[in-house]
Amino acid sequence: MTEGTRTSFADAYGPWAVVAGASDGTGAALARELGRRGVNVVLVARRRALLEELAAELPVDTRVVALDLSADDAAESLASATADLEVGLVVFNAGADAHGTTFLEQPIDDLRGLIRRNCTTVMETCHRFGAPMVARGRGGLVLVTSGAAWAGGSHVAAYGATKAFDLVLAESLWAEWHHAGVDVLALVLGATDTPSLRRLLERHGGSFGELADPDDVAVEALDHLADGPSWIYGFPDPTGASPLGALPRRQAVELLSMGSAAMHRDT
Repeated sequence: MTEGTRTSFADAYGPWAVVAGASDGTGAALARELGRRGVNVVLVARRRALLEELAAELPVDTRVVALDLSADDAAESLASATADLEVGLVVFNAGADAHGTTFLEQPIDDLRGLIRRNCTTVMETCHRFGAPMVARGRGGLVLVTSGAAWAGGSHVAAYGATKAFDLVLAESLWAEWHHAGVDVLALVLGATDTPSLRRLLERHGGSFGELADPDDVAVEALDHLADGPSWIYGFPDPTGASPLGALPRRQAVELLSMGSAAMHRDT
């Protein structure tokens, strides 16, 4: 990456970026890539120690915000913790499925927390940070969503539903904000080599085959931030239609469920 590229990216999306879900995996990779592009980074997740380790690696200014994004006041707390900063980019990456089980096997409190983290906090964060960006006429928003958003499927009922919410929200905000100079991208990921996915695979004895590299995801996402509303990582036509879009809904649900079954040899 040239110095000019670093400067132009930081001018468009800096001086500060917020990365929610930055402790490891794709979120940490995105934070590192933002640092390489000269953008200061607010690192947000529950585990302070991991965030501080990451902060020490980055060649830019950082701020660590240890926060449970499923808390009722998470977005308010995040806004308060960054009130003195000019935030030009928000990347919301938190929200992995910690269970990988059927709907009724998941405790209702965990499902409520998933919806708060993946829907309510996302929506409130977009509202709080989006308004200043639109007023300034520049900035960016990346909501990391999932192929589970394309259709319903076994073992991903609530998770897939929340990721569909994020997908539609990002696409809608792109429609409202891109003419105002704010780039919005729904980053749709398939199976990616993250600690959370590795734990699920170890627990259930399944496999997803080849996994995407989080570092590659980070570079491609930031390179194409202005190419919204959606970017499907790893597909020949990343701005094209859903890969399940041409199928009857029942067939799409059955196909997605088969993919989930590959991770669940014990069910």
